Amino acid sequence: MSTEASRHWDGVYGARAFDQVSWYQPVPERSLRHIEDAVANRDAAIIDVGGGASTLVDHLLDAGFNDVTVLDISGKALQQARHRLGARAEAVNWVVADVRTFLPDREFSVWHDRAVLHFLIDADDRARYLEALQGALLPGAMLVLSTFGPEGPLKCSGLQICRYDIDMLIKILGKHFELQDHEFEDHETPTGAKQQFLYTRWVRKD
Repeated sequence: MSTEASRHWDGVYGARAFDQVSWYQPVPERSLRHIEDAVANRDAAIIDVGGGASTLVDHLLDAGFNDVTVLDISGKALQQARHRLGARAEAVNWVVADVRTFLPDREFSVWHDRAVLHFLIDADDRARYLEALQGALLPGAMLVLSTFGPEGPLKCSGLQICRYDIDMLIKILGKHFELQDHEFEDHETPTGAKQQFLYTRWVRKD
């Protein structure tokens, strides 16, 4: 794990409550819809990469999904999520790891990522992300990915990001994944700012 990166994100979550970070959503409606469109089986194994203290895990449990893993580089973020869930946290597999060095020891039916890939501005980091992604998903499994769109911010949490349009994502993913759906969202942050997100859903084809 990158000590520098984990310190940065521990600092972000140490300074703010989970509902005050810019990407907070009380109900992650688009992520939930794309996941439910991807798999109907509530036994499907789902991994939320960079899930941090997101409320997605709460809503997945509410929807009846019973095999949920949340991975994040920040232990503090996962502590916030566990505290919020209380006893229900025992039903979730929590993994403190850097996705760039993550070695999956099982396969998942769905890989969900909202706002991780766009922080990986280095080509080698993106390549390591794709290695982890391919190691975690078998052919026919689903990827639900959202990044800042072409009109999104240039920086987030003090870090430079890479904005994406659909053609850029197809160039990165299209060799191994087939695009199923995509849409834009103007996300409103807790401070009232607007951020454009591009939501996409893919199926692994090889």
